[in-house]
Order: sequence, then structure tokens, then C-alpha cells
Amino acid sequence: MPASVIRLAAVAWVLAAVPVWTQTSQPGIHLDQAEIEAIANRVRAGRDLQPATWPDGARVAMAISFDVDNDTITIARNAAPSIGAMSQGEYGARVGLRRVVDLVDQHRIPASFFIPTVSIMLAPEMVDVIQTSGRHEFGVHGWIHELNTELDADTERELVTRALAYLEEVTGTRPVGYRAPSWNFSPNTLDIIRGLGFLYEGSLMADDRPYELLANGEPTGLVELPVEWILDDAPLLNPRGSSYTPPRKLLQIYIDEFDKAWEEGTMFLLTTHPHIVGHRSRIIILEELIAHIQAKGGAWFATHQQIAEYVKTQAGM
Repeated sequence: MPASVIRLAAVAWVLAAVPVWTQTSQPGIHLDQAEIEAIANRVRAGRDLQPATWPDGARVAMAISFDVDNDTITIARNAAPSIGAMSQGEYGARVGLRRVVDLVDQHRIPASFFIPTVSIMLAPEMVDVIQTSGRHEFGVHGWIHELNTELDADTERELVTRALAYLEEVTGTRPVGYRAPSWNFSPNTLDIIRGLGFLYEGSLMADDRPYELLANGEPTGLVELPVEWILDDAPLLNPRGSSYTPPRKLLQIYIDEFDKAWEEGTMFLLTTHPHIVGHRSRIIILEELIAHIQAKGGAWFATHQQIAEYVKTQAGM
């Protein structure tokens, strides 16, 4: 057989092995402009709420948050939850939470704790650990770390309502902040949290600075305190994941992010998990990051609630 024929046969075999992207696998290509705008504008970033100045002349607003998921993800998403995986999450309640709270309390730094209700049900002693200093904030983080986009509107609303009521009962204060579990924001989430009277939301990623959320192009009065996966320890400190980053390398990412926020005079918002960052070789990230920030100076350490209230007042909302 001639070489040219062999080459053509080989090319044909390779092409046959490549999956064909059908039109049905790209539904967006069939949308007209009005349909695209309707989808994009369901929830959109509105006006920038970056204030002209931060309190006491600070250069940057520094917000540390802890998502106290523990073993809720394993329980919520598996018909037969792994005992080993649950024990890995339980570390957060038994060891990690105390370690991170001791650290921020040592430096008199306020922090925000977003907690799925089931985490508290399984370890109610966590409430006292967090409340001892009187500085920290509790925020709603779902009922059992459910995925909102897999729920109908009534179920999602019922779970958020139930979580809000439970946190108010066990902490003595009604939370004003919401963070969707896994940052999984459904088409119904904004309407639900507005109806429940939340001050701010912290699951979206359209900016580094606080901004107002729009619903179908209309201002909502709801403050967004944006997050980002590069400022979340969960994907980057997963030793079994494809993006694992050694703790000291991750520390440098956080330092670089903070230094740029300091230079711009904006906000640095960090999301970590006690069952992840609370391990001995990882707590060094928070220890050295705090030391760097304090040495640089000019940071206003605040809860998410304090930041949301401040920027809303400064914007005249």
C-alpha cells in the first residue's frame, strides 16, 4: 500500500476518534441577543461600592472568612457516606476550628464564620468556641451544604429559611450574611435571600471590590462581597486534586494578592476551611499572612458584616 494512502487512513482514524461537538452540546449558539441578555442579566454586578476611604485611614479592608463545612458535604452528596471522608471533615470540629479561632483571637482579629446548620447540629460546642471573644460573625452557609442549582425554588427557600432560623436560635443573633454552599448560586437564590432580608451575599466573583447586585438589570440594595477560587484553600490544598499547591507556595499567592489590594486601596477577602487550613503544616499560611499584613500596616481587619455596612453607608444606600 502506498505511503500516502497509509497516511490518509491514519488521519481518518484519528478524526474518527475525536468527539464531534454537536449543536445540542452548545445550546447557547441558538440564542438570540434578547435571550442572551435575559440569561446574563438575571444576576449581574451593579455599581461599584468601593468607598473613597476605609475607617481610620486604613489602606485596605481585610476580611477573613471560615467556611465550617466539616463533614456536611460528604453526608449531603452520598447515599452511603464514607466514614473515612466524614472523619476527615470531623477534624474541623475537633481540632481545626479551635486552632484557627485561637490564632485570630490571639491577634484580636474579627472573622466571619459561614456554617452549614448540620455542622452545628453535629458539634454544637463550636458555637461557644467562636463566640468567646465576642468579635466574630456567623453567616448562613446552607442547611447541609446542599447544591442550590439542583433544587427547585421552594426547596431552596425552605432550607435557607430553616438554616437562618436555626443559627439565630443557637447563636442569639440573626445572621445578616449569606454564602451559597460551594458558591453554587441558583437562578432563584437572589430572590430568596432578598426576601429574607440579608444585608450582603458572598458567593459571586465579578470584582475584587464590594458591589451592588442587580436583578434583571434593577438595583437590589444587596451588597456583594466577592470571592475567588484562588483565594479559597479548598481546591488548592487538596492533596488528591489536580491543582494541589504546597502551603508555603499558597502563602505567597495570598501575600501577592494582599499586596496588590493594599496598593490599590481595595479589599482582600480570604476564604478558608478549618478542616483544611487548620492542619499543622497549613496553619502556617494564616500565621505568616497575618504577620505580613501587620508588618505592612494600614489594614482594617473587619467582619464581612462590618464591611458591608460601611460600604453601604458610604454609598448612601
